[in-house]
Amino acid sequence: MMLVRVETPVRALVTWFPDWPLVAARLADALPPDVPAAVIGQGVIAACSAEARAEGVVRGLRLREAQTRCTGLVVCAVDPVRDAREFEPVLLSLEERTPGVEVLRPGLCAIRARGAARYYGSEEAAAGAVLESADRLGVEARVGIADSVFAAEQAARSTSELSPLLVLQPGSSRDFLSPFPVEVLGQPKLASLLKRLGILTLGSFANLPVADVRARFGAAGITAHALASGQDPRRVIPRTPPRKLDQRAEFEPGLDRVDQLAFQLRATADTFVAGLQTEGLVCTELKVLITDEAGSRSDRTWGHPRHFTASDVVDRVRWQLQSQPPAQANGKAINREMANSGMNDGGTTGAGLSSPVAGVEFVPVRVDSIAHHGRALFGDGAEEQIHHGLSRIQSMLGHEAVVVPAISGGRLLAERRRLVPWGDALPTGTAALASRPWPGRIPDPQPATVFASLIPVLLLDANKEKVRTDHRGGLLAPPMWFCPSGDPARRRLVAQWAGPWPLRQRWWDADHRLEADRFQLVDGNGEGWLLLLDEQNWWAEARYD
Repeated sequence: MMLVRVETPVRALVTWFPDWPLVAARLADALPPDVPAAVIGQGVIAACSAEARAEGVVRGLRLREAQTRCTGLVVCAVDPVRDAREFEPVLLSLEERTPGVEVLRPGLCAIRARGAARYYGSEEAAAGAVLESADRLGVEARVGIADSVFAAEQAARSTSELSPLLVLQPGSSRDFLSPFPVEVLGQPKLASLLKRLGILTLGSFANLPVADVRARFGAAGITAHALASGQDPRRVIPRTPPRKLDQRAEFEPGLDRVDQLAFQLRATADTFVAGLQTEGLVCTELKVLITDEAGSRSDRTWGHPRHFTASDVVDRVRWQLQSQPPAQANGKAINREMANSGMNDGGTTGAGLSSPVAGVEFVPVRVDSIAHHGRALFGDGAEEQIHHGLSRIQSMLGHEAVVVPAISGGRLLAERRRLVPWGDALPTGTAALASRPWPGRIPDPQPATVFASLIPVLLLDANKEKVRTDHRGGLLAPPMWFCPSGDPARRRLVAQWAGPWPLRQRWWDADHRLEADRFQLVDGNGEGWLLLLDEQNWWAEARYD
């Protein structure tokens, strides 16, 4: 006689946080509260607020249609990193009440119900502890408990704000899932095929013989069939909580002097860098959050050409305070001169905060293996000396004192040049702008010297009158004299010239439109110039050296 062991289904408790991408965006101050708002992914609505739903906005709607239905809709782009970052405090709070949490994705997590029910006395009491934990953080949560993770998730999604908990009795998951449409399986191709075959619900799919499902739909069909039957093969695998890498310094009372703040933060910065090194990591992108005693917050993300040392971390705090506008405290500006200098004997912090600094937090946004940043056997030579020198100058003179050039997009040469502080990443989209065709820009070779601002010059004809163009863009008279200083008495003979080439940009925008003509010439001294003629005046844009 052979005994057959029948496994008892492992009950799962799934917690769902509705519209989590939207909640995360509001927690990160990317979207304002209490207004119609939505998160956009690939041009469609990924999540929207209750205010937006009241105006007819729903998930999956295209952005243009959503804005037509709700003209005051405020939107931001989907950011998976932001979703995961803002979900971390929620996870920590849940793990305090019910250890063994598995993150299915940001905004959705699962717990083995049996252990939690033993501790709290019942599954309902365990779910109540989870809901209370979420309520303490001010976020909405829904809980479902069933014989499988999939069934528990659908149970959580079937709840309402007034009744945020649904517990399915053991063995009832299949009957509960039966009326659900096949789209909830999360396999669009399979769902489309099943609908064409006349199988519209999970109950109809679950009634098919397993052998037929395997023969017709393969391994993916078998997995979907198990889900529809309430026999999800997945098991809850608790995560291993990551080691806390960020560091925070609290000040009581708050500090209003930059020199004091830098001195107090040195130990915290050392601990921050040492903690990363213990994990075999270095920080290449750092977020600094500064909070004052009134609750105002200043946060900024900093990059580094190599990796952050403790001194670099402290420098970023000083520069962040230095880059903010002066604060107003009790109707008076807090020492504007010291706020502009950033650090002085007896100086105050001018970080745009309304009171002294109460706390500073360091969060590693991007880390890398320390093995990728090791020193060579005989040092890194000239590269290391250059990096050390530039970093030292930047530390003494300020964040924007050392800049490196980068190519951006635009038709004017000044627009194509972008100066980025040493160590900062290029602004988002810079490379994409530079790669666009930009009709009307100057072809290669480019001028060697581009003036920071246009220089007034004169281009004269044989009668020493200013050269003009007609309504068709042609010259009224050929140029003969060029005055680089703008003084007709100091003119040079024009040896060669080419142009003009019309430049028309943003004709629909009265404040930013550009109507000009470009002109190239070589003067009598053999110097090449790139000129620009607007409605009245000639300007030198660059020089060919």
